[in-house]
Amino acid sequence: MSQVLDPPPPTTEAAPTPAPDHDLAALAARHGLSVSGARPSLPEYVRQLWARRHFIGAFSTAKLTAQYSQAKLGQVWQVMTPLLNAAVYYFIFGMLMNTSRGVEDFVPFLVTGVFVWTFTQSSIMAGTRAISGNLGLVRALHFPRAALPVSFCLQQLQQLMFSMGALVVILLAFGVPPGPSWVLAIPALVLQFVFNTGVAMVMARVGAKIPDMAQLMPFLLRTWMYASGVMFSIHHMTGPDSGLPSWIGPLLQVNPAVVYIDLMRFALIDSFGGGMLPDHVWALALGWALVAGIGGFIYFWKAEETYGRG
Repeated sequence: MSQVLDPPPPTTEAAPTPAPDHDLAALAARHGLSVSGARPSLPEYVRQLWARRHFIGAFSTAKLTAQYSQAKLGQVWQVMTPLLNAAVYYFIFGMLMNTSRGVEDFVPFLVTGVFVWTFTQSSIMAGTRAISGNLGLVRALHFPRAALPVSFCLQQLQQLMFSMGALVVILLAFGVPPGPSWVLAIPALVLQFVFNTGVAMVMARVGAKIPDMAQLMPFLLRTWMYASGVMFSIHHMTGPDSGLPSWIGPLLQVNPAVVYIDLMRFALIDSFGGGMLPDHVWALALGWALVAGIGGFIYFWKAEETYGRG
């Protein structure tokens, strides 16, 4: 008679105790792992951005080339667009509103202002859409997001270089001879580029959080343009005979757009003398560049982890 043995009672094993978070953090650190998308330190972020300098240059050039690829005149529009803007402003302000009175070399004065202002305006508009308009790229690839607003500002600087060629022709055609002061245009453009890039970074972060900001910016920029002496001389409009309060002139002249426009006019146009410049104009230009450039970069970097999410 066979004996039936009862099966042994099942044994229950205790579930493994999860490792504490600090142990996991130590394990990840030991093997060189880090949180995906974590914001690097500011020096490391600068190093990463510098390592992508070739990408930034190639991306800005490609965007510039593709900008007018569908137009029959192609890259000619890079020069024609600011020239047409200047022609419209000359007709409305120079002829109809007579803002040219008292301004020597008004056409070079106007064209210089339009070209320099367009550089700032286009950089800020492109920066506002830098993140919100490139979410596919931001979500697909890992790179310092500051590369986008920087590349867009570099694109606008390249655009300005085409316009400067046309500006030189206009200056010569209206009897403005080249001189040693033209060299001053180089540091003025460098400082303006730093300023534009800093403001573009600020607006890139704001635009990433509030996409509707891209629709509001044209109105804000147009208001800023009218207060920046693009089509008229602030020096003449706010003079002793203008009837305006005495504080209006100095307030308008510390406007960063006015500072960079006036520096370019001073560098390129002989009749635009130093007496028309704000006091300590180079210190103002450097100060605005440092405040906007450094402040904008840090402001953008602080939100690095949030771009492309949500």
